[in-house]
Amino acid sequence: MEDNKRQDQQINVELSEEVAEGIYSNLAMIAHSNSEFVIDFIRLMPGVPKAKVKSRIIVTPDHAKRLLSALKENIEKYEAAFGKIQQGGGAPSFPISFGTPGEA
Repeated sequence: MEDNKRQDQQINVELSEEVAEGIYSNLAMIAHSNSEFVIDFIRLMPGVPKAKVKSRIIVTPDHAKRLLSALKENIEKYEAAFGKIQQGGGAPSFPISFGTPGEA
């Protein structure tokens, strides 16, 4: 009975207009500690030597693994519908520095 109760529960997710617009990112950098993963989403502009972190998401290791699984599943569905995603050419070929070294 308890399991059925949990399955019937729904979560209402609120999405503000500002968040719904999204933030464009063409680079992500990931760091981790023993208790969390930190994902920085960055916008890198051609010809501009400085890039800004546009959003930082911090998740538990468990959630990071579930995120990886969800991304993999969605990429497989995308490629089944639209063809294989071609990789290459988009990654920066120079060192990127965040200023001070350290782990999250």
